[in-house]
Amino acid sequence: MPDDIDNLNRKSRRAAAKTEGALDTMAFLKLADKFIDVANRENRNIKASDVHMAFLFAAARYNAHVAKNVLDVDNHEVFVKEMAEQYKEMLRQHLGDESLEPKQEKPAAKPSKPEDFLAD
Repeated sequence: MPDDIDNLNRKSRRAAAKTEGALDTMAFLKLADKFIDVANRENRNIKASDVHMAFLFAAARYNAHVAKNVLDVDNHEVFVKEMAEQYKEMLRQHLGDESLEPKQEKPAAKPSKPEDFLAD
């Protein structure tokens, strides 16, 4: 990215980042949503608990690839600890997200009885 990146407007910064292959916040969230969409599609035919374990496995496999082949990480244990801490923080944030709460059904209205409509 250019050295004067701080002087660029938001649109120019996004364009510069995209040229470098970097993600801004919106692009990051859109990419994450693509993975979530894959999980949701798979969940139509596979139990969510199985999909979740497959995602964890795939994330671990891809992160190991990046560590070894892209970042050239020397100390694997330090990398594992850093990744685990980031995951725990992300998981805590999402567990606290009220928009992920199960949708509660409204209680069914009590059935009317004939006496409910009679005046005293």
